[in-house]
Amino acid sequence: MSNFLNPLFLAATTAAAGLEEGLEQITAPIIELLETIFTVAIPLVGAIGAIYCILLGVKLAKAEEQQERDKAKHALKNAIVGFVLIFVLVVALRIGLPILSGWASSQA
Repeated sequence: MSNFLNPLFLAATTAAAGLEEGLEQITAPIIELLETIFTVAIPLVGAIGAIYCILLGVKLAKAEEQQERDKAKHALKNAIVGFVLIFVLVVALRIGLPILSGWASSQA
């Protein structure tokens, strides 16, 4: 008896096709939402980071004592590193989202 005539093979093939359709219906809105969020998140993170770093730079410029300057310099350095990391991660997720969705649909 060939595999194509086997009822179990036919049932498994039909179930796999239905599962792939169901998975596509579930993941499509989630991927669309994530793309929208990432489109908004990139400029938002950049703007917030720039404003925060400007405020910390002003605080550094206003510092009169050496201890205050060191504190402000340390805070500014940490803020720059943190916002760069957040920005890079958001961009990486934006780039990696199509790759991950392609992988998920190939696994179904």
